[in-house]
Amino acid sequence: MRGILNVPLLTFVLSFLVQWIAAHIGDFFRRRWHTFDTDDRDDFTVVQAATLTLLGLIIGFSFSMATSRYDQRKNYEEAEANAIGTEYVRANLLPAQEAGKVHDLLKKYVDLRIAFYTTRDRGKLAKINDDTAQLQNTLWASVQAVGTAQPNPVTALAVAGMNDVLNSQGYTQAAWWNRIPTAAWALMLAIAICCNFLIGYGARRTERLLFLVLPLAVSISFFLIADIDSPRGGVIHVVPQNLISLAQSLSTQ
Repeated sequence: MRGILNVPLLTFVLSFLVQWIAAHIGDFFRRRWHTFDTDDRDDFTVVQAATLTLLGLIIGFSFSMATSRYDQRKNYEEAEANAIGTEYVRANLLPAQEAGKVHDLLKKYVDLRIAFYTTRDRGKLAKINDDTAQLQNTLWASVQAVGTAQPNPVTALAVAGMNDVLNSQGYTQAAWWNRIPTAAWALMLAIAICCNFLIGYGARRTERLLFLVLPLAVSISFFLIADIDSPRGGVIHVVPQNLISLAQSLSTQ
């Protein structure tokens, strides 16, 4: 199911079809086996309204979860840019040769981080992650050697700054993995199916246009939630504007 959620348009189409079918199944059962009298109709209306309200609340909570995760990814992108920019300046505290090496490595590192945010190809992403890990090892080795040879408060600043650079990448990766649980999606879809079944079951007559309204509205909501929750799928993405601005600034130095 996670693969479907990574393609918000597919999430929209499948959820719409499932809900539309559920509404027609409810209509089928109503026409075959049951007719409402006045008392039954009143009781059914209460149950239907409560179920629809529950669906609305769950969609609202899920949307809030998705937006909070999107904001978290944006915040960590900003934190990464700040950490790299700070370490670029602190590298000047190192001996000239090591400082120049760290500057060059950080410029390459910024480009890799921008590629991480912008690529949509899984094959390219795997290579970017491998290159990032190798470059991180090289960056740490560069400051570690100086810190070990010259253990003083000045070099300690450069070492601490590099540690922040490496940690910020880990926080970003964790934020990109932090998605709405698949179980939550399954439960939300189950409630949506129940709601559409009740719409069909409680209809006074077969009204095909009416059976399209709720599936369409809920599917659009699912599409928006899946789009925001998916870091690489859909059309709503975190643009690494801070990293791009940093790369442009470093290219002139």
